[in-house]
Order: sequence, then C-alpha cells, then structure tokens
Amino acid sequence: MESLTGWQALILGIVEGLTEFLPVSSTFHLLLTSQILNIPLNQYTKLFEIFIQSGAILAVIWNYRREIFSRFDLVAKTALAFIPTALLGIGLYGPIKNIFMMYIPGQIYIFIFMGFLFLLFEFLVRRGLIKLTRTINSLKFHEALIIGSLQGLAFFPGVSRAGAVILAMMLFGYRRSEAAFFSFFLAIPTIMGAAAFDLYKSRAVLISFRYQILPLSLGFVVSFVVALVAIRWFLGYLRNHSLNLFAFYRFMIGLLACLWLFLK
Repeated sequence: MESLTGWQALILGIVEGLTEFLPVSSTFHLLLTSQILNIPLNQYTKLFEIFIQSGAILAVIWNYRREIFSRFDLVAKTALAFIPTALLGIGLYGPIKNIFMMYIPGQIYIFIFMGFLFLLFEFLVRRGLIKLTRTINSLKFHEALIIGSLQGLAFFPGVSRAGAVILAMMLFGYRRSEAAFFSFFLAIPTIMGAAAFDLYKSRAVLISFRYQILPLSLGFVVSFVVALVAIRWFLGYLRNHSLNLFAFYRFMIGLLACLWLFLK
C-alpha cells in the first residue's frame, strides 16, 4: 500500500496543527483536504492521522506542562469531563468511522450550521442574555460533566471539539478565552484517548508500515510546531474578539466545499 508523499504529509500536518484547537473542525478539514488532494482513505492514511493528532496534542502538553503538574483541581475536573466523552466515543466509534466519515455533504451541512450557532451565541451576548464574566477558577464539577457530554457531539465531523466546548462554557457564563483554555486542557485526555484507541485498532498496520516512517514523522513535527503557534494566537484573539470570524469562515469554506462537490 502506497504511503503519502512528503508534500501531502506537509500539507496535512499544517491543516491538523492549524485546525485542531480552533473551532473549525480539524476532522472536516482533514477529510476535505484529502478529497481535494486525491488522497485515498486507507489504513496508512488513518495511521497518519493518529500521528499528526499526537503531534498537535503534544503542543498542548508542552504549552501547559506547568498547569498539568500544579493545578490538580483543574486536572480532576478535566478527568471528570472526559468520562462522558470517552463513553460516547466508544459507543459511536463504529457508526462514525463507517458512516459519518464517508458522507461529505452531511459534514458540510453540520459545518455551516455550527457557524449559525456561533452567530446566535454572540447575538445573545450582545443582548446581555449571556454574560461572559466567569473564569476557569470557578468551574464546578457538575459543569465539567455537562461540558464533557456536549464535547461528545464533536465526534461528528464538522462540529468541532473546541467549538462545542467553548459554546457550552459560554452558556455557563465563562469568558471566551477561559473557555478556549479549558478546551485545550480537555483536549489532552480526549485526543490522547482517541489516538490510543485508534492505534490499538491499527496495531497490525503500524507494524506493516514501520519502514514508511518518514511521512509519519514529518506530519508529527509539522503538526506540533503549527499547533503551538495556533494555540497562542487563538487565546490572544479571544481575549478581545468574538466568534464571528469563525462563523463567517465556516460559511465561506462550507460554500466553497459545496461548489467543489457540485463541479467534481
């Protein structure tokens, strides 16, 4: 089975690093990019996705290494939030991999719909119906459990794990940047758990592709570096801006994807 070229690995690594922690759905972007580049969905590309996701999550671990070993209350709440996500992931693993990953039009509809949700939430904030005043220090255990449950919706391509977490926390009145920070923190067990589960499922593939490690390594390193930059930019952006930019981005990319499917 043919592996990826260096350019394909580079592009996919950049896409993963840029989109994993922004509210734009990295899964949707990777699937769409693979379609555009005519990259077949096979055992090797699935393994490659695990590697680039691992690179992205390593960027979070590196960025928040001090908090991980010092803020034990936040670690406990993160672990609690991960439980419903893990249960949903295990329960929906088959349908998501075999049905939703294959249906590009449905992913585009979800992708665009989430943009409308962003605008709706920002409208409610402007009207004062949602007040964003809370910080992560006031996060309660039952809130973490609810947020983790809503994060489970992001298993459907197009939703965005970061987007689901940020909207859920905005409902509880958390500032956007604080919500983004928790979405990064919650990504650690979520993505690591998903990667470990996928790697276990693909363990035979890993052995068979051990001599094609170069594209995997390139994608891992590129994803790590790009994710580091994306995380820091996103936090800074949300301190002074709304989610409207990402809503309009979703509309633009969604419409372009619809046009591409129509002309394909």
